[in-house]
Order: sequence, then C-alpha cells, then structure tokens
Amino acid sequence: MTVSLHFHGAAGMVTGSCYRITHPAGQFLVDCGLFQGNKSVRALNDKPMPFDAKTIDYVLVTHAHIDHIGLIPRLYAKGYRGALHHTEPTSGLMEFLLDDAAGIQEYEAERQNKTRARRGEAPVAPLYTLEDAEEALKHRNGHAYEEWVAPGPGVRFRLWNAGHILGSASIEVEVADSNGETVSMLFSGDLGPDEKVFYREPDAPSGFDYILCETTYGGRDRDDYTLEARREALKFEINRALERGGNLVIPAFAVERSQELLHDIGYLIERGEINPSLVFLDSPLARKVTGVYKDYAALFEDVELSAETLFADPRFRIVESVQESKDINKISGGAIIMAASGMCDAGRIKHHLRNNLIRANATVLFVGYQAPGTLGAVIQGGAEEVRIHGDLVPIRAEIRTVSNYSAHADHSELVAWMRDRLPAHGAVFLTHGEDEGREAMRKALWQQGLGSDQVILPLLDDYFELKASGVETKAMPAERRIDMRQTSEDWHNLFADFSIRLSDRLRSAQSDRDRLELMQAVRAALDAGPGPAGGAEKQ
Repeated sequence: MTVSLHFHGAAGMVTGSCYRITHPAGQFLVDCGLFQGNKSVRALNDKPMPFDAKTIDYVLVTHAHIDHIGLIPRLYAKGYRGALHHTEPTSGLMEFLLDDAAGIQEYEAERQNKTRARRGEAPVAPLYTLEDAEEALKHRNGHAYEEWVAPGPGVRFRLWNAGHILGSASIEVEVADSNGETVSMLFSGDLGPDEKVFYREPDAPSGFDYILCETTYGGRDRDDYTLEARREALKFEINRALERGGNLVIPAFAVERSQELLHDIGYLIERGEINPSLVFLDSPLARKVTGVYKDYAALFEDVELSAETLFADPRFRIVESVQESKDINKISGGAIIMAASGMCDAGRIKHHLRNNLIRANATVLFVGYQAPGTLGAVIQGGAEEVRIHGDLVPIRAEIRTVSNYSAHADHSELVAWMRDRLPAHGAVFLTHGEDEGREAMRKALWQQGLGSDQVILPLLDDYFELKASGVETKAMPAERRIDMRQTSEDWHNLFADFSIRLSDRLRSAQSDRDRLELMQAVRAALDAGPGPAGGAEKQ
C-alpha cells in the first residue's frame, strides 16, 4: 500500500484547511478547519465529511485559527475520539476558540430556527455543540518545538516555528509505506512575515519528498517595512481618522491581530503620538485570548510593552457584555473601535459597521486580508452600499487600508521560505491560496529549479498517491463538493449586487415608462430560460 494525500480543504481557496494522509498502518488528518468566506463556500461546512470520522487515528494541528481547527468539534460529533497534537500555546488558544466557535454554531442555529418556525419549516441542528467542543478539548496533547513524536504506528512528526500566530507550527512528517520506505513531508501551515512584533522568523529543515506550502499572499508583495514603519503607518491613519471628527472602526481577528494592534496603539499613546478618547476591543473572545498571550509572553521576541502593562492605559475598554457593545453606538466621534470578525462576515463588527458606515466623518480601516465575497472585501472594493442584517446601508465613511499588519508571509517571503526548504525530491503542492496567487508562486518556483511537473495546484477533494521518488498517480473526485467557480464569484453575492443595481436603476429612471420597460426587459430575459452553463468546471 502506498501513502496517499487527500485535499479536503484549502485547495483552490484560502480556507477550510484539511489534509488526510492514508498509509499502511492507518490514516490521520493535518488540520480540520472551518470553511469561511462567501455563502457557497460556507455551505461546505454542512455537507457530509468526505471520510468517516471514526476511522481517523489522530489529528495534527498547525495552529489555532478557526479555518484550521473550526471543524474539529464536528469530528467528535461524528464519533471521533482520537488525539489532537499541537504546540502548548495552541492548546491554550483552542480552549477558548473552540468553545466560542461552538457558541456561534448554536446561536446561528437558534436564530435560523426562529425564521424557519415562522415559515412552518422544520428546525435545523447546529453544526456542532458546546458539548462537542468540550469533548475535543479533552483530547489535546501539547508538544515542544523540534522534538520528534510518534503518534501511532508508522508515523512520526515534529513541529517547527511558523511565525504566524502564538504557537503556530509547520509540521514535518515521516510516514512508512508498505515497502518500509519513508515518505517525508512538510506542511507549512500558515507562515508569518519576517517582521513580527512577537516572534522570530519561520524555520524548518530542508530536503523533503513533498512540501505543502500556503500561498495566501502568492503574487503579492507588501512594501518593505520595519516595526517602526508599521507603527508610523498606524499613527498616520489614526490621527487622520480622529482629525475628521468621527470614530475609527477596525475589523480585527480575535487572535493575534487584536493583540498586535492594542500593543501598537498602547505604544503610540504612551509616547503621546496619538490621543483617542477611548479604545474599545469589543470581543469577549479577544479578552480571553489575550490572557493566553500573557501566559506565554516569555516566548515573545520583541515587545515594547510588557504583558502586565499592555492594557493598563485607562482609555482601553475590553468589552464583554452585549449591552456594553450596544452602548458604544452612542459615541459619535473620537473613539477607536476594534471588533471581530476580521473579514466582517460575523460577530459584533457588523453592528459597528452598520452604525458608522453611514457617517461621513467616520473611517473604516482594514488591516488584513479580505477574502473574495466577504463583506469586508465588498466594502474595501468601493461599494456604495452594502446589506447588513438584511438592511441596505449606504457607505459614506472613508475606507482605508494598511497592509503591513498581515500575519502571513508575502510573495517574496514565501519564495524565500520555499528556497530554504528545497530540494523537494517528489513535488511541491501549493495550497491555501487563490488561483492567481498559486500561479505566481508556481512560476517563481520554476525559477528556483523545480520541474514543471513538480509544482502542483490541487483542487478540493483531489488526491495523490505518493512514493519517496515522486507522485505516482493523481485522482480527481467524480463530483466535487462545490463548483470551484463559486469560491471567487458566489451566485448569492451576484444576486445581492444585481438586486442593488436594479433598485438603483429603477430609482434613477426618468419616468414610470422607463421603469416599466426595464422590468419588462428583465422579465423577458428570465422567460427565455436558463443561460449557458458558463463552461466546464475548472480542473
């Protein structure tokens, strides 16, 4: 029996990381993440898993972001009872992130069932429950970096610093095939940039049979910057926003981004370089996560403010209750408001956007990647209005972006990381990225001497038979769980855009006659029947 590698997530998309490795002695997963993004992509979470959870022996976890761990409780809901292997800090983060994710699943199911009840429809169950998350947490196993661990027969692994978030790891894996030969693999996980406030640069050995490398920022280079330059950029945006008289709203992830931003804001306040009236972190989860960061502050490489003084400024407000969050809406200017989610698709940030986007003196500052189809991407892309909680919200606020807060390595940093990991005797799989970015990375790796057949761009549910000397066969599924075109151009978003544009055209028409003719043209197009399928699915 050969070793096989199955891509169940983060293949042709930047979300849902999940890889399954089968070998003569069993099978295991590397990550099991939640699909995030547009509605069609999120629907993958509700579809049957492409494997029997009870047959998985264990799960290796690269880091605690939800798109890498968010479906782990569903494994336990489906009967899995195996171990989770990761770093010690990841164990601490998972305690709060999985409970929070389960709470969101239960809340969303409850909210949806209220609507379904009004329609006379049967209720739906949550994707998983708090009980499932608590069961998952019983099976955590924390390990140190760079120490070999044998989780089961025929397999050993060790963890390497990935420099992405607290506890993040690249995972080196050795698997024995049926001939007793060892197949070596390196899973990059998500890689951090060279300039980070908390960690040293990513590291790992060189020389593998197979390397899986993320490509979130493939083809895109940020401006070179130092930590000082990053703080200067943030200072400029904060002072610009405050001078305009309104609030500054910053969508930020609860893990890492919030802690880095508060660290830099505290640094700038302490030196008198900014003067906001109040600084809100409206995220109960971020408060808990910050406690884990304090527990592991000894791991940090470069921290200007100690863990004890990080939130000592009297202007900081770490918000927990719903009422406290609602009270922020009474503040019309002078405040910095940070809330999750970072891509604006869920959480309290949507309430703050609805309250501030309509204000011409307000500012929304994006500090991280916005996946195609997310509310954040729509706002950042220049939309004049968006739909939030069912209501159309006009965008009058100023929209700004700083790109040097990303926790991901950019194109040049990814290429440099890969160059230091080579040679790859078999193949390199480019994952966790969109097609354009993966293509850019593939061309860059060809320039590093890899053959044209050695750099592979897998799609969702593809799998490959591996041997020590190279890929033996590739198999595509009879039917993918999603039309891959929907990952970047979701029909739900196109319909919302069409509705908005049609409404605008009707309102701006010169007469009822023009409106009637427009509607007749739309009806004629619908009566003509379905259009062309748009071509075969990309393979």
